[in-house]
Amino acid sequence: MFALPPVRRLIAVAAALLVAVGTLTACGSSEAEVVLRVGDQTGETESRLRAAGLLNDLPYEIEWARFPAAANLHEALRADAVDIGSAADSPTVAAIAGGSQIKAVAAWNNGGKGTYVLVPEDSPIRTLADLKGKRISPSTRGSVAHYLVLGALQQAGLSESDATLNFLSPTDASSAFSTGSIDAWATWGVYAARTRGELGARVLTDGAGINSGLSVLSATDKSLTDPAKREAIADFADRVDRSYTWAQLNPAAFDEWYAEFARQPLDIAAQIRPEQTAYRRIPLDDAFAAQLQNTFNTWTRAGVLQGHENLHDHVDPTVGAPR
Repeated sequence: MFALPPVRRLIAVAAALLVAVGTLTACGSSEAEVVLRVGDQTGETESRLRAAGLLNDLPYEIEWARFPAAANLHEALRADAVDIGSAADSPTVAAIAGGSQIKAVAAWNNGGKGTYVLVPEDSPIRTLADLKGKRISPSTRGSVAHYLVLGALQQAGLSESDATLNFLSPTDASSAFSTGSIDAWATWGVYAARTRGELGARVLTDGAGINSGLSVLSATDKSLTDPAKREAIADFADRVDRSYTWAQLNPAAFDEWYAEFARQPLDIAAQIRPEQTAYRRIPLDDAFAAQLQNTFNTWTRAGVLQGHENLHDHVDPTVGAPR
């Protein structure tokens, strides 16, 4: 190596400083450099936001992570692999009971629609009472589908012991349903859409009147300590809300999007639309916290969850409040 002459050395130093300044400008403390890691069940949220044109002007970057079910998404939140993610209230309180350091930062309610107990088209099961002695998959333990099964059995005057419950991942449950290894399957969203479209499955009951219908956006406590991420989370929640409005105002566009997303005919997408367009944003007030508490208490009575939790402590209304 040889030493640069003084003038050339100064020029080299100045050039290096300019490169550093340019790097800081592009990747430094500006809002555009904020990276929000979003957990997404089946990729539906990203797909809907993209179809609605709501990912075109982001003031931050999103790193998407796709999960097959809420339980997997909440495992990622607990492991700090993602910053935020949406799920129903049942898996949310289950994650909190398991020690996950998260808080609810936004929520929507669709009146319990979107979760179904499905039976084969030619099944002799016609009423909830017919579930007695049958093999049912409530999908994963502690899921919103499990909650529906318990509620449906109770409505029929049956208990959990009156049926055989097989807890399976959505993928395994789908296979079991298609081969007749189970008599009924409680599931949601795209899984229900595909099963109705491809297998002609019949809806025995849905979650209306049983499930809360909550969709809860949760954020890790760690992400909420970052002011820039808090701003990004608030903006993201607004965009999710606007995507539901887009679905309400553009039924034909919604059907085309969902048909492509779920790989189903337009008529199946049209069947799904009412549950999607029913979502309304709700305040994170005492009534919301009480609903979470009720869901938690229901699971503890059923023996699915243990311990005591004050769910009011796991709600942060200051982040995703409608602006």
